[in-house]
Parts: sequence; C-alpha cells; structure tokens
Amino acid sequence: MRTLFALIIIACAGLGSGPAYAQSCDTFSGLPVPRFVSLKYNETRGRAGPSFTHPVAWLYQRQGLPMEVVAETPDWRRVRDPQGEEVWMHRRTLTGRRSVWTQDATQLLARPDSDAALIADVEAGAVLWLERCRAGWCRLEADDYRGWAPAEAFWGVYSEETEPSPALEGGQASCYRSSPEPDVLAADRENPASAD
Repeated sequence: MRTLFALIIIACAGLGSGPAYAQSCDTFSGLPVPRFVSLKYNETRGRAGPSFTHPVAWLYQRQGLPMEVVAETPDWRRVRDPQGEEVWMHRRTLTGRRSVWTQDATQLLARPDSDAALIADVEAGAVLWLERCRAGWCRLEADDYRGWAPAEAFWGVYSEETEPSPALEGGQASCYRSSPEPDVLAADRENPASAD
C-alpha cells in the first residue's frame, strides 16, 4: 500500500510543471520578472518613480505597445520600452496580452515557412498582437490579418522563443514569461482612453 501511495505523490508532483498561470513566482504579482506586457490605453504616462507624485518622464500614445517589466512593487511596474527607455507605470495601465514591435520590415506568411503564401507586408515600427511562437516563428495578428513571421524580426519576444523547440507552445518551466498581468480593473477595457 505504501508503494501505491508513493506513486500517487510522485504523479501529483509532476502536475506542477504546467503553464505559469498555475505557478507563483517570488514577486509582488506572483509573475516572473522580466516579462512582457502591453499598454492598455491610447495614452499612458511613464513616471520617474513608483508613485503619482513622481514627474512624468514619457507620455506614450500607442495602445498595445509592448513593454518589458524589469522590476515591480505591489502597485507599480518598472518597464522598458522598445527603444530601451525605462519608466514606472501603475499596474492598471498594463495588460498581460502580448504584443510585439517590428524592428525591421518583414512579411506575414500563411505558414511558418519562408516559402509560404504572403498575407501582408509589415512595416518597421508596426505593433502586432502575439498569439504564440514555435521553432523561431511567431503567429501574429493585426487589422484582421493573421499569419506567421520570423521571431527575430520583433522586439517583445525572448531569445528562447526564437530557438527551435517544441516546448514553446506549452508550459516550459515555472514562471513562464507569457503569464498574464493581473487585470485588477477589468472595467478599464471598456474605456481605452488615457490613464495614469
């Protein structure tokens, strides 16, 4: 009977290696740092420090722009933008929905294959929604177009997402970097205007 009990414990222990939404990291949010998030609003203030009393360092006017969380407090996230600038933003201004910023002009293709049919040309500086990555390719969506493009063309994708690996479409390890940012104010989605 002890053998059966030990096997059940071992089997249950293996269940903890799923995606990060079932995991918890040693951070204020319980999510990994660093991780990518995106701007929830059309206008978002980046501050010099983690409070509303700190001056505004940057005003971002692009909903969906990817940001990388590099540090956090309970309510504030220190984020890095695609140009390398670092500012503090309140957590309610960010969403865990992944997006990418196009570093170089590229093409959106029907399949993750350079010989696949062309869906759309993507200009440098374009922001697209990231669905998933696999074997150096990412499936993306923008303006009702959906297709695949090489992962290295984008900022907002980690190096392990550009390497061929079947693990990219499932849970990798605890604290998987694509975990969603806690959405504390779901009602904010109804109002995509400015927020601090």
